Amino acid sequence: MMVPRRIKHCRVCGAEAVYRVPADDNRERAICSACGEIHYENPINVVGTVPVWGEQVLLCRRNIEPRYGMWTLPAGFLELGESTADGALRETVEEAGARVEMQDLFTVLNVVRVGQVHLFYRARMLDTTLDPGPETIEARLFREDEVPWEELAFRTVRLTLEHFFEDRRRGHFGVHAGDIA
Repeated sequence: MMVPRRIKHCRVCGAEAVYRVPADDNRERAICSACGEIHYENPINVVGTVPVWGEQVLLCRRNIEPRYGMWTLPAGFLELGESTADGALRETVEEAGARVEMQDLFTVLNVVRVGQVHLFYRARMLDTTLDPGPETIEARLFREDEVPWEELAFRTVRLTLEHFFEDRRRGHFGVHAGDIA
């Protein structure tokens, strides 16, 4: 797969960046034409939760693009200085205003096409009080048969929910990893 050339200028000195394979490397990198700084481009981590209250899961209706108006699990980009679990908790609070107890890592899904890795944790809701933030139109609890499957924003969310309901039926939760083509 061809990776897009996104870096045009050096982050250190501002000179033009050119793509070539550095010595002792195996792939093209953006290299500053003036100072020689090598700029590495790595996948972005998206972190979130599967918040559960009894037989229901919490979903948020997006108030932002992409996929405005569609339903998703509370999730977003991991920030520097936080663990994946801390970021997932922060996103749950920001998007749904939900109070949760974090549980185990549940899914790790590679979305290679867009350079992202999505990590979802199971979370137990401590109460049903919700206070959605500005990125969320509404936050609601859904039983499995009520989930708006055709209105889910992302394939990673759908796959995570499918794994969750299947594991719950089996009575055992594992960690699921996979690739989204």
